Amino acid sequence: MPVRPRALVAAVGATLLGALLTALLPATAAQGASRTVQGGRLDWGIRSSFQSYVTGPIAKGSYALTGGAATVGGGRFRFHSATGTYDGDTGTFRAAFSGGVHFLGHRGADGTYELDLTLSRPTVRISGGSGTLYVDVTGRAKGTGTVTTSTRVPFAALSLGGVDMRGGGTAVRLRDLPATLTAQGARSFAGYYAAGTALDPVSLSADVRAAATAAPSATPEATKPPAPRRAAGGTPDAIADGAVDWGVRRTFREYVTGDIADGKWTLTGGARDGGALFRFPAGEGTYGKKDRTLHAAFAGAVRFTGDHGLDLRLAGLRVTVEDGRGTLYADVTGTAFTGKRVPLVTFTAGDLAPKNGLVQLAEAPARLSAPGAKAFGGMYRAGTAMDPVTLSVAVTDDARLPALPDLGSSDPPTPESERRSTAAPHTENTASDDAHSSPAPPLGLAAGLLLATGLVLALVRRRRTRRAGTVRSAGDED
Repeated sequence: MPVRPRALVAAVGATLLGALLTALLPATAAQGASRTVQGGRLDWGIRSSFQSYVTGPIAKGSYALTGGAATVGGGRFRFHSATGTYDGDTGTFRAAFSGGVHFLGHRGADGTYELDLTLSRPTVRISGGSGTLYVDVTGRAKGTGTVTTSTRVPFAALSLGGVDMRGGGTAVRLRDLPATLTAQGARSFAGYYAAGTALDPVSLSADVRAAATAAPSATPEATKPPAPRRAAGGTPDAIADGAVDWGVRRTFREYVTGDIADGKWTLTGGARDGGALFRFPAGEGTYGKKDRTLHAAFAGAVRFTGDHGLDLRLAGLRVTVEDGRGTLYADVTGTAFTGKRVPLVTFTAGDLAPKNGLVQLAEAPARLSAPGAKAFGGMYRAGTAMDPVTLSVAVTDDARLPALPDLGSSDPPTPESERRSTAAPHTENTASDDAHSSPAPPLGLAAGLLLATGLVLALVRRRRTRRAGTVRSAGDED
């Protein structure tokens, strides 16, 4: 029995459509569901002219960093420890960051500040091709002096410049997104700027983890915590682990990465970057519980390099605490000074009593010593305030050191993600770099299937035309 044209079209069309869908589906399925954002940083200067105004001759103010925030380069603040979600199918992205900045200015006779503004916990949301930057705001209103606190204020609109956020990579990196103050942001900014004012651009880098899997049903057996390790002779105790966190000096870091030195720092030997500080790990030494003494050495090194002969390496950090006073030593290698076990800074330690197996000293104010001033080539005088010293020493094997601010992966972006468009802000998105790594239908296959469908339809249409012409001729003869 002959096959009807309509049946032929339906059969061939269904077959070709099925083949096309089969080719397309793996690409969609490969993207997967929403995944976890864990670790990363956001760099934002808020508004550079506002910083200059606060610290300038009119406001005569200052700013302080809170919650582990740091500064990088020329006037940008770095917020850390990103947490959130990312959906590679839709490009929907949400990441909240830790840290804040507290601005003070226009001090009155009573000691209060007319300008008192804290911006903290920035959160970036991107969906449907648009982005918003939210912040928590605590500020004093101009004129009335009323202090208010608002959370999750939609502070700035972010321009994505056509960035495709879809993909399936292990990181999302966005660079120099233009930011514009919103109406809500203008009100929270105590009226210093109007809605629509351009703010400093926003850059961020966030690590993306694979979708969570079901936890194993078996519960690991509990283990008995090991006993404290003791040095020969019974006392003092040998420490199980330890770390010293120290940022050297904030303004020194800004000088290194700023326009003058145009330099950088390099961490080696296990030292880690915590944004506002460097962590020197793997502490070894002894702790005297009775007299609260500490003698410990730490791993890692930091080297600062830049223009104008800048080259300073600090390694072999050691800390001693006796009679409530502490000293931080380092082996110094530099263009101006080189020395072993140089006492760089001194600090007040207080009573180093252990708690739950951990001896901690948080942000002890530190002063530069005379030998330390030589190590910095005379850039700072003896007695200059340096960054505070934080100590964490485990005196039992089961004690855990506090977590370091998570800046995310330090892997450099791929060359493809470094492309700069003249028509849009510079962006990086390694997630989209991997967008084509999952199976996807070759363009030729999709085009071929569509072409074949078109040919079948054309053939059937041609046959119908011929049959219609034959019928009309027969009718005319009648």
